[in-house]
Amino acid sequence: MSALTWKLKRLQAMGLPEIGYRVRQMLHTNLEACGLGRARPGPPVEAVPQSAWVDVLPNGISPLPYIVAANRILAGHWDVFSLHDIALGFPPVWNRDPKSGCEAPLAFGKTLNYRDESVVGDIKYLWEPNRHLELVTLAQAYRLSGDARYAEGCRVLLLSWFEQCPYPLGPNWTSSLEHAVRLTNWTVAWHLLGGESSPLFAGEAGAEFRRRWLESVYLHCRFIAGHFSRFSSANNHLFGEYMGLFIAALNWPCWKESAHWRDQAMIGLENEARKQNAPDGVNREQATWYHHEVADMMLLCGLFGRAHGYDFSARYWVRLEAMLTFIASIMDVAGQVPMIGDADDAVMVRFSREAGFNPYRSLLASGAVLFQRTDFAAKAGRYDDKTRWLMGDAASGMFDQLRQPERERPAPRRAFAEGGYYILGDHLDTPEEIRLVIDAGALGYLSIAAHGHADALAFTLSVAGREMLIDPGTYAYHTQKRWRDYFRGTSAHNTLRIDALDQSEIGGNFMWLRKANARCMEWRCDAETEQFTGEHDGYARLQDPVRHRRTIRLEKSARRIRVGDTLDCAGEHLVELHWHFSESCRVTLAERRVVARHGAVTLEMNMPGVDWSPNLVRGLEIPPLGWVSHRFDEKTPTTTVVWRGRIQGTTTLETEFKLAF
Repeated sequence: MSALTWKLKRLQAMGLPEIGYRVRQMLHTNLEACGLGRARPGPPVEAVPQSAWVDVLPNGISPLPYIVAANRILAGHWDVFSLHDIALGFPPVWNRDPKSGCEAPLAFGKTLNYRDESVVGDIKYLWEPNRHLELVTLAQAYRLSGDARYAEGCRVLLLSWFEQCPYPLGPNWTSSLEHAVRLTNWTVAWHLLGGESSPLFAGEAGAEFRRRWLESVYLHCRFIAGHFSRFSSANNHLFGEYMGLFIAALNWPCWKESAHWRDQAMIGLENEARKQNAPDGVNREQATWYHHEVADMMLLCGLFGRAHGYDFSARYWVRLEAMLTFIASIMDVAGQVPMIGDADDAVMVRFSREAGFNPYRSLLASGAVLFQRTDFAAKAGRYDDKTRWLMGDAASGMFDQLRQPERERPAPRRAFAEGGYYILGDHLDTPEEIRLVIDAGALGYLSIAAHGHADALAFTLSVAGREMLIDPGTYAYHTQKRWRDYFRGTSAHNTLRIDALDQSEIGGNFMWLRKANARCMEWRCDAETEQFTGEHDGYARLQDPVRHRRTIRLEKSARRIRVGDTLDCAGEHLVELHWHFSESCRVTLAERRVVARHGAVTLEMNMPGVDWSPNLVRGLEIPPLGWVSHRFDEKTPTTTVVWRGRIQGTTTLETEFKLAF
C-alpha cells in the first residue's frame, strides 16, 4: 500500500477535531525539527526519594535464572522475538534492526518514517532492545548476587544508549510509548541497583553518570508530555504513555514540571482505565494480550502510586479486579487463554526469568493478594517470581492461605455482555472440563479498531485442559502484509466466510474501515444444556446482503456440541466454514467425518444435511491457511478443516461435534 493511499484511508477514520489536532502536531513537529521548542533540561531541583514499589525488595528468589540470563547479555547474546541467542554485542548498536541489519539514520525522530522498511527495517525488532528489559535483568542479577559486574553492565548499557541515541534524533525518538516503557524499566532498575545509594553514583564519574541519566529522564518525560496518542490512536498506547510519565514523575520528582506530569498522568490513567475497559472487565481492544498488557500497566501504576502516597480511586481498583475476573473466566484448567485479537509479546517489565512463566497466571497471583480472591489463587496455582518481585516475600504466606483447597471459591463468571464474550461449559476448572469461549463483541476499539480481528461469532474449544479448536494468533505487525492480513482475517478464525471476503474491511496494518457489528441474542444455561445465539452484519455490505446468525448448543450428558449457522439472503453465495485445530491435535478424515485426537481427548465432527466434503489444509503458503502463531514472528503448521460450498437463498448449515475423553 502506497504512503498516499494509507494516508487517505487514515483520514477516513478521523473526524474534524482529530484532523485539526494532527495539523497542529505537525506544525509543532516542524518547529521542533528546526530547533524551536526543544527541551532544555536544567539541574534537578528536588532530591530523588528512596521509595520503591514495595516496602521490602524480596530475597526469596532463586538467583540462578537471573544470573544465567545476565551472563548471556554481558556476552552479547540477546533474544529478540523470533531471533534467539543472536549475537548483537554488548552494548549493541541501538539504532540497528537486529533482524534485517538495517541501521536507521539519526534524522529528526518525529519526521522519520518508521513504517518504511527501507529506512528502519522492521521497527518492532529495532524498538524491542531499546525498551531496556535487559537492564532490569542485569539489575536483578546484581540485586540477587551482589556481583558488581552486573551493575557495571547497567552503566555501560545506559551510557552507550545516551551516546548513540541523542535527543531528539533517530528511531528511538519517534514513539512516546517506547519512551514510556523505557522509563518504567529505568525506574525498576534504579531501585534494584540501590537507588540514590547505588555504588554506580559514587565519585566524580558516578556523579556524572547520574547527571546524564537524570537528564535523559527529563527529556523522556518532556517528549511524552508533548506527544500523547490522542483521538483514534488513544488505545493502549495512551495508557502506556501515562504509565511511563506517572511512574517516572513519582520516582524522579526532580523538576518544576514533575508535579504537573504526575497529576496529569494520574488523571489520565483514571480516565483511560474507565474508557478502555468495559464495566464487565473486558478491554475494548478485543485482544487478550492487550487486555493483559493494560491490566499489567494498571497493576504497576497502582503499586507505584500506593508506595509514594498517591493511591488511585476505588473505581480504578474495581475495574482492575474485573479485568482479572475475565482472564480467570476464559482461562482453561491447564492455564491456557485463547489468543483473541492481536498480540506482540510485549511486556512492560520482564520481572520473571522462570521457565514456563505464564503472564496470565501471574496477574491472577498478584490479584489474589490484592483482592483476597480465592478463585484467582486457585487458577494462578503458585506464587511466581514476578508476583514476588512486585508484592514481596511476605505476601506469599497470604497467597498460600488463599489457595487452600478448603477455602470457598466463587463460581466462574460466564457472561460478559459489555465486552461481548460468553463461556459455555461443563465441569469448569476440573480435569473433566469442557470450555467454549465465544466472541460476539465489537471488532475493536475506536474508529480504527487497530488490534481487532475479523472473528465475529468465532469460538475456541478446550476439553480436559487440551486445546482443540483454537484462535491461531497474530504472527506479523508492520511487515509481511500477506501474513498480517491473513492472521487477522476471517479465514483464520472458527467462523464462516462469505464470497471469500472478510467480515470487516481492512484499511491498513492497524486500521479497519467498514466493521462488522456482532451481538448476542440469547445466552442460557441449565443443568443439561447451554446455548448461545448471536448474529453479525458484516456481510450486509454485499450487493445481495447476508446476515449471519449462529447458534451454539452444548449438550452436557451427550458431550455434544451443535453449531447452527443461518444465512439470511436472497441470492447465491460461496460459503466457507473454517475450523482451526491445535498443532497438538492429530486430525484425520473418515469419509465425510473429521476425527481429531489430542491426548486422551477425541473430537468427531461432521456436517449432516449437506453433501460438501471436508478438506484438510496444513501449512499452506499461498493463500495462507493452516498455521498457528504462539509468539510474535513465529508460526507453526497446524491443521485447518474447511467445508466449502454454494448456497441459494436463506440457508441453515449444521455442524456437529462429538467429544470423548
